[in-house]
Amino acid sequence: SGEGLRAGAVAALPPFKNPIDIARALLDRGEHVLLAAEGAAAFARECGFAPCSREDLLTEQALARWKGMRGARRVEAGSPGGTVGAVACDAAGHVAAATSTGGTAGKRSGRVGDTPVLGAGTYADDAGGAASATGKGEDILRITLTATAIARLREGASAAEACAKALDDLARIDGLAGLIGVDRWGRVAETRNTRVMPWAAIASGVESAGA
Repeated sequence: SGEGLRAGAVAALPPFKNPIDIARALLDRGEHVLLAAEGAAAFARECGFAPCSREDLLTEQALARWKGMRGARRVEAGSPGGTVGAVACDAAGHVAAATSTGGTAGKRSGRVGDTPVLGAGTYADDAGGAASATGKGEDILRITLTATAIARLREGASAAEACAKALDDLARIDGLAGLIGVDRWGRVAETRNTRVMPWAAIASGVESAGA
């Protein structure tokens, strides 16, 4: 949340549905910013969230794709997973960002990517705007991609300029990512150097989308 720079994040969480709701509960509690693994799971149960099975989080399409990757021996650390991100700005100019991911295929146990790390996969500051990233987590972490974009927003860049310049920084390490952002005036931007990044936006009843 850009108002007061409030934040909540969970990482390496055992199976729970809707992990962003758990992160929001941590934000509302205001005690800690980031909880991981069994500590995050204990907090979730304390707040009334029920664990689920791994099967509850699988789709037939995802399972078939994973089996195909295994059969072709192409499962390597860093293979793309699924990330869902959102940014928002209200009528008062307050901004917020939220990001959730399944991680990357072939990752080591204990690996934490960019999504729960403030300034890497997710960041919001009312003084500039909000941003959410997707792509190779290690690259995004090294550049602190969303913090880089928000810093440029604070300097007066537009949302489009800030996102584009942040992605330019990623070129220093040949990184791959996509970024969505909104400034405190509600101007939305998206940019990527990946092949595709589906996105959608709505403002004052006007909708747009792309890939």
